[in-house]
Amino acid sequence: MTLALTDSPVRSPIVNPVVDPPSRERIYVLQGGARLSGTVQIGGAKNAALPILAATLLTADTCTLENVPDIADVRVMLDLLRHMGAEVEHEAALSRVTVCCADIRTRTTPDALAERFRGSFLVMGPLLARFGQASTARPGGCNIGSRPVDVHSKGFAALGAQVANVDHRFAASGRLRGANILLDVPSHTGTENIIMAAVLAEGLTVIDNASIEPEVLELVQFLRSLGARIAWASTARQLVIQGVPRLHGSVYRLMPDRLEAGTYLLAGAITRGDVTVERIVPDHLRSVMGKLVEVGATIEEHDHSVRVVVDRPLRAADVHTYFYPGFPTDLQQPFTALLTQAVGESIVQETVFEARMTYAYELQRMGADIRVNGSTAVVTGPSVLHGTTVTAQDLRAGAAVMLAALAAEGDTRIRGAHTVERGYNRLIENLCALGAVGHAEWLESAPA
Repeated sequence: MTLALTDSPVRSPIVNPVVDPPSRERIYVLQGGARLSGTVQIGGAKNAALPILAATLLTADTCTLENVPDIADVRVMLDLLRHMGAEVEHEAALSRVTVCCADIRTRTTPDALAERFRGSFLVMGPLLARFGQASTARPGGCNIGSRPVDVHSKGFAALGAQVANVDHRFAASGRLRGANILLDVPSHTGTENIIMAAVLAEGLTVIDNASIEPEVLELVQFLRSLGARIAWASTARQLVIQGVPRLHGSVYRLMPDRLEAGTYLLAGAITRGDVTVERIVPDHLRSVMGKLVEVGATIEEHDHSVRVVVDRPLRAADVHTYFYPGFPTDLQQPFTALLTQAVGESIVQETVFEARMTYAYELQRMGADIRVNGSTAVVTGPSVLHGTTVTAQDLRAGAAVMLAALAAEGDTRIRGAHTVERGYNRLIENLCALGAVGHAEWLESAPA
């Protein structure tokens, strides 16, 4: 069996590339002091949409996905599928995407797209499973620490593929067969990629220490709708997959975004407001709601909505991130912004990504009392925050500085809005609908 970098990239134009206009930068401007109040409806989950879109490569039949968020990362993934030959119809106003991967003409992703977001690596498993070969550039995405693809590559190798890293590209080829796989860490995307590789493999695959994030289970549910045979034992972190010869099409509605929902709950809390998030799964937010109650918020939970009310001073609380069902690393940064307004000393420990504390320096520039030591931050509050110019260093850091801006005196200008828009649809517009004062604008050239 010979390992190759697969076929050469197709040089057809990318349809509707997601890029900012040349020499222009989109920024947000938020005026602090407004109390948020009202209701916001949550869209589909970014972290479910990306693997499920990648999974459409597993079948030649048409897949229709509903409740798909209209965010930058999704649009880049659709461009990636188009590049490989998929027929894609994106009805953004209806939150619907239709994909047919009957005529995939390349198993190689272009660097320009793959390097823009980490979700690009999710096409490796489906391409390898269906075509026996795949190649992609090292994935991009937020710079929040080490995010190796070792879990993915070891999983592919265990299934019988030859895997190599050649000229900064990853390649895999071979006929896949079922295997027993123990993951070193319960990697979210690693689990997803191995699942997608295994569904068409010959025989039985057992994955132990698998990620049990809700978005992983959502991928499992989608694959089952295509005809995959997967058993799930979440309490044991174990997946059992019986390979099938082929998969068929499906119509599937995506789960709501628990991280978007959590961000709006925190926005309501930091402004001492009264905010209800609707069209959600409250169970997915159990750890976040627990911490909100601990800091002094009142939580009202209903079947598909959660309301947060803050009518008293916030209290300090310690936060320790962990794999689901622990406190989500993706809400650590926004929650730390909330803790700047709490009375007392809070300790925040980041255990998932070691470089996720750099945003703290943006909050310090606004007046927050935060001391950072490695992956631990000590937050003393309440701090009087002042509006200034800050930068959204990554997706969730952008949400953190936006929340801080809501509590600050004066105007805050937030550079790097495109980073926030990778994972949030109309975030500033929705905040303004809840009572915030702000807008987005274009700068003709980036400040020196």
